[in-house]
Amino acid sequence: MTETQTLSPAMPGNRVLRFTAFLFGCVAYLTFLFTILYAIGFVSGLAVPKTIDTGAKSGIFEAIVVNLGLMSLFAIQHSVMARKSFKHWWTQFIPRSIERSTYVLCASLTLLLLFWQWRPMSAVIWNVQGPEMAMVIATLSFVGWVIVFTSTFLINHFELFGLHQVANNLVGREMPAPVFRTPLFYRFVRHPIYLGFIIAFWAAPTMSAGHLLFAAVTTAYIFIGIMLEERDLVGMFGDEYRRYRERVSMLFPWHKLT
Repeated sequence: MTETQTLSPAMPGNRVLRFTAFLFGCVAYLTFLFTILYAIGFVSGLAVPKTIDTGAKSGIFEAIVVNLGLMSLFAIQHSVMARKSFKHWWTQFIPRSIERSTYVLCASLTLLLLFWQWRPMSAVIWNVQGPEMAMVIATLSFVGWVIVFTSTFLINHFELFGLHQVANNLVGREMPAPVFRTPLFYRFVRHPIYLGFIIAFWAAPTMSAGHLLFAAVTTAYIFIGIMLEERDLVGMFGDEYRRYRERVSMLFPWHKLT
């Protein structure tokens, strides 16, 4: 069915579809919320049944292969489904209103698979002995998570994770055109969400080999993701984003604002 063939909003069947899409979006968002909260515990080693350093033991070769495979699966899913060409193809089969929610749900499920199947690599790379310094580093990790969450709300948290789309669809409103904004953190770095993740992953009082592998691979993926994302942003906002890129640094605020 093409967009011009959609049912009238007044038709009961269409209202049911809209409400179903809304429920799907809510489930996807709640799944994301559970996943990101579990991720904090997984990386920090707190309050979850399985962390980055716990689980069934395996040989080092098996652990490296499985862990790299899990991270590669997430990277492929996350990158491919975010591309404009994939969205154009994908929305031939699913309603446009749930495209973002589907992306969020798939990313969350892929991460949950990673947490479940992750193989610990327990060799210690560094271990901060002083309790005060260990607390400072652990606190810095949580500051990274705060930066991640705050940055999503500075733009549009609920649009980023699909709820805005399904809510607008429920009441029959079109999504507004994207507007380029640079609130707060975005005035100093172009990608504060990624900066928050890097801080959260690397600020570890005790760094195991498994944690180091996770931090190193995800950091490498972040730089690849930034390259792909900025290409899309230039395509969307043109010279406005190019000027922003020239003025503001990518991750660390060493450029002076003009």
